[in-house]
Parts: sequence; structure tokens; C-alpha cells
Amino acid sequence: MSEMSIRPTMKFIYIGYAVVLLIVAPVVAAMIHMQWPPWIPSPWQPWMPWLPTLLLLWPLKCHLRNRLTKMTILDDRLRYETGFLSKTTRTILISRVQDVTVHQRFGQRIFGVGDLSIETAGEASRLTIPEIDRPQEIADHINELSQRGPSKDQLT
Repeated sequence: MSEMSIRPTMKFIYIGYAVVLLIVAPVVAAMIHMQWPPWIPSPWQPWMPWLPTLLLLWPLKCHLRNRLTKMTILDDRLRYETGFLSKTTRTILISRVQDVTVHQRFGQRIFGVGDLSIETAGEASRLTIPEIDRPQEIADHINELSQRGPSKDQLT
């Protein structure tokens, strides 16, 4: 039984880290050498240059959310897992997949990523995995597995 794990791309998170570091580094360097106004209490002044580093919480939060989302494609089913302390797992039989849609906005097309939506028989809701690498290749793989039907191992 072959297994393929898919996670959202890290490309935009790396860009977020780079942008924040390009902003934070010069601001911290400038704040270390600046004269503080008298209304800022002197015990706080040594800590003030480190306040801009709080901007790093934004890409860090995105990074954590990204790593806590995973889709696994097995021969006969898809397993979509999200969460950290409380985990949600959705399992979909490949044979029930009716529609696989790839949606790519302009910025996503530039970076080769997209959103993958899967619709199954008997359910009105869609399962959407945002910003994955090679979305069309993965959609074609899921379609191929769903058209193949159940394997001989499942029938015996």
C-alpha cells in the first residue's frame, strides 16, 4: 500500500520570516543606539529594542498552523488531519470522490501552489486543502485512484 503525505506549502511562510527579519533587524539596531524619552521608565528601556521581535509571532503562528495540517493519500482512502491538542481526522474513501478541483489565484500560480478541493458522494460539503505544492499533479493522482476502483486486496 503506497502512501503519499501532503502538507500546505512553506514558501509563503519563509517569505514572511524574511520580510519580518528585514524589518526587525534594522529597527532593533536603531533602537539600541537611540536616546529614550523621559516618560519611558528606565527599567523598561533595556527591553524596548526587543519589542519589534514580537512581529516574529505572526510567521511563527502561520508556521505552526501549517505544520498541523496534513493529508495522506492511501490506495483506497484519503485521510485529512488537523489540530494539535485536539485533533480532527476526516477519512474519505477514494471510490466516493466525485469531484477534484484545483483553484489557483495569480500569486499562487507564480509560486506553483494552489488550493485543492475534494467533493464526495453523499456529502454537500467540500474538503479544501489550501496552498499545496503541485496541486494539479495531486488532483490527477486522486482522480486516477478514484477511477481505478477498489483494489483486489480489498475484494478478498
